[in-house]
Amino acid sequence: MHARMRRNIAGLVGAATLSVLAGAGLVWTSSSARSAAAPEAGAILATYGDIAAATYADALASARTLREAVQGLLDAPSDSSLGKAREAWKAARVSYMQSEAFRFGNAIVDDWEGRVNAWPLDEGLIDYVDAKSYGSEKEDNELFVANVIANKSLKLGGETVDATTIDAALIGKLHQAMETDAAVAGGYHAIEFLLWGQDLNGTGKGAGARPASDYNVAACSGGNCDRRRAYLVAATDLLVADLEEMVGNWKPDGKARKELAEKGEAGGLSAIVTGLGSLSYGELSGERMKVGALLHDPEEEHDCFSDNTHNSHFYDQMGIMNVWNARYVRPDGSVVSGPSIAELARVKAPEAAKRIDEALASTLGKIKAIKDKADNGELAYDQMLSSTNEAGNKMILAAADALVAQARALEAAVPALGFKIELGESAKLSEMGLTP
Repeated sequence: MHARMRRNIAGLVGAATLSVLAGAGLVWTSSSARSAAAPEAGAILATYGDIAAATYADALASARTLREAVQGLLDAPSDSSLGKAREAWKAARVSYMQSEAFRFGNAIVDDWEGRVNAWPLDEGLIDYVDAKSYGSEKEDNELFVANVIANKSLKLGGETVDATTIDAALIGKLHQAMETDAAVAGGYHAIEFLLWGQDLNGTGKGAGARPASDYNVAACSGGNCDRRRAYLVAATDLLVADLEEMVGNWKPDGKARKELAEKGEAGGLSAIVTGLGSLSYGELSGERMKVGALLHDPEEEHDCFSDNTHNSHFYDQMGIMNVWNARYVRPDGSVVSGPSIAELARVKAPEAAKRIDEALASTLGKIKAIKDKADNGELAYDQMLSSTNEAGNKMILAAADALVAQARALEAAVPALGFKIELGESAKLSEMGLTP
């Protein structure tokens, strides 16, 4: 790395952070530079598949740990067991969010993603809500206040649905029923709501505060504790099953690997950069950050019940960097790495590659600043969204703008690499007449 580039990145993320990133292989330095020979596309794609397989395997392992913690809560409902289940949910987000870098370039992932990470959700579909703040109806979601946990029979498009037994089949039937995006019955965010309950603090301090007694049949709060327990088990089991499916897809002979190979070398490389650019541009910058900041709306916060959004954004960015550098550090400290598209770019388009490295480091620094402020208890992400919190708004919008710059830097390198990409837009911003 040229001295000027090192100074630029150090100014963006801080010397200490730069040192950590360089040591982890997430920033290109002279000590981590490889041979000038360009890596073979086939080797890059093989490593990409290996990192996907490892990332989803880790997401599955953490979901299974979450399932164990949920069982601990049900076996002995208490503040302690509920707290352990909540921490297991947060831990389960770490590897999963890093997997989102594989979404937009791979249809098999993007078609599946809505089953596990759909948001925002109209939580009144699942359980009791505060009627005053939530409302009683919504034009585009007839399941808005269905309250499956309280009702053994539901109406869906003129059909009567038997909800006597709460199981994976029922959740699957209701999940985004009638193509209603906010009718979210399963996945991480349904489980999040079941563990935290509604966050009734708006842009004020505090997350959801569901009591552990909501799961205590002997001293039940909230009513229908037996059905709430059944729903939590079914939703968590379904999450595990969905992740098992995706792990299978990324095995050496899995469907995702086969679909990637069928695209050919140029198509496969395009899939990699499309995933990184679209996650940066339309999804993370647009849907998840800029929309909420412009509307000052905590309902647009990604992990809105748990106040864990800062971590989800951070690990999305880490996932982007994992794929760019073809280096993924697993929870046990082991590393999956190999030839990277970054190395290819550094040979084919060195100046463009430098701009990407700088943009990635800049974005990480800005998102890490949000994460640090939330982690130390100074300011939660939803508090940053407040219309009266100018400093918080600026932090979110600065990170969103950095993500756009990151996407544009990736896009600019594409011609020299011999393929084309098209970045995904933000549907919500488009409806507002805006772009990321």
